[in-house]
Amino acid sequence: MKYWLIKSEPTTWSWKDQTKSKKTSWDGVRNFQARNNLIAMKKNDLCFFYHSVLEKRIVGIVKVIKESYPDPSDKKNKFVMVDVEIYKKLKLPISLDQIKNDKRLAHLSLIKQSRLSVMPIDSKAWTIILKMSKTLL
Repeated sequence: MKYWLIKSEPTTWSWKDQTKSKKTSWDGVRNFQARNNLIAMKKNDLCFFYHSVLEKRIVGIVKVIKESYPDPSDKKNKFVMVDVEIYKKLKLPISLDQIKNDKRLAHLSLIKQSRLSVMPIDSKAWTIILKMSKTLL
């Protein structure tokens, strides 16, 4: 199993929206590096759900339930999407500032490539963030 972080602006698609719908297609990604990360996702991988822009915090976890397939909103057929379902809400949301202030997490793409919308999270960082959030899986 691999771990990921996916970003969404809460005004576009929020954790509340995800909770209501349970499952959703993660579409609309138009960055080649993010696309490659979507392609690398496998069924049952877990993803931190990150509210970007104003909130800048991890609020929950979703699970990949369908691996990458063509995004029908992409007329040039270069981009893909995956399907995810709600897995667990974090007990305590973790802010970008908290992540930046932990030297053990300084290597994360969330800090180094702040505009990247889909990124891998190594298992050590995943565990650190879960502990910070006081969330048990």
